Amino acid sequence: MLSINTNTASMAAVNAINKSNASLATSMERLATGNRINSSADDAAGKQIASRLTAQSSGMDVALSNIQDATAMLQTADSMFDEMTDILSRMKDLSTQAANGTYSGDDLQAMQDEYDELGQQMSDMLQNTTYGGTNLFNASAGGLFTASAGVTFQVGAESTDTMTVNISTQLSGLVKALGDVSATFTSDQSGTTTSGGTELTDAVKAGASGVNVSGANAQIDKIQTAMDDVSKIQSKLGASINRLNDTANNLTSMKDNTDVAIGNIMDTDYATEASNMTQQQVLMQTGITMLKQSNSMSSMVSSLLQ
Repeated sequence: MLSINTNTASMAAVNAINKSNASLATSMERLATGNRINSSADDAAGKQIASRLTAQSSGMDVALSNIQDATAMLQTADSMFDEMTDILSRMKDLSTQAANGTYSGDDLQAMQDEYDELGQQMSDMLQNTTYGGTNLFNASAGGLFTASAGVTFQVGAESTDTMTVNISTQLSGLVKALGDVSATFTSDQSGTTTSGGTELTDAVKAGASGVNVSGANAQIDKIQTAMDDVSKIQSKLGASINRLNDTANNLTSMKDNTDVAIGNIMDTDYATEASNMTQQQVLMQTGITMLKQSNSMSSMVSSLLQ
């Protein structure tokens, strides 16, 4: 129907132009930002899923950092026990040497002096080893590994993703063994007492009547017990470090796949979106052309009145 008051064709053309313009604006925004979803209106469900996955991925990033920190702390502890093993090995050598009845009192005193210093050094190591300013083995200073509950690490994005390393029992046993090894060893471990190890000169020198080597010989077994206790702790620390490494590898794989899933939801498909933009540009152009043609239709009515 030809009408002057209502131009149906013009209205249809305007509606088509508006739709094409909105779609063109969306395509250009997606191409400009690189994101398929720039507001919840673009994809409400996708936006919610992507937000949840992004939070999970961010949590995994922090968890990976936690694992690196935990590994460094355990390696610090393990290195300290490596040094302690070297000290105990030297003390065992001194005991073995002193147990041989071929040395004078001065010789034995020289061995004793070194032996005492080594015992004191082990005390210093246990009391002063720290990581990031936090004490690890000194109970009176809040040493982390002295807690009966152990040390808990957050190794994932979920609240249940935790790992606990507990060497408090083994540590108490070691402290007691070290106290049996050297009288100069002192402990700050809560609830652990040391008996005061036998000194080499006391064990070996029996006054003017001669030399008794049985005491120094007994120290060999005590030192071996302490070395075995150190090995037990290092075995647990090593297993925990390996477990952290395995956790980190798994977490990295999980994070990579989660990031891929986020990209599938959020990222712009440039090939598709560029094609859409071209299509909408063509529709805009044809729509404007048709609008011009529809506006000229009203003039046709006047020709009927001539």
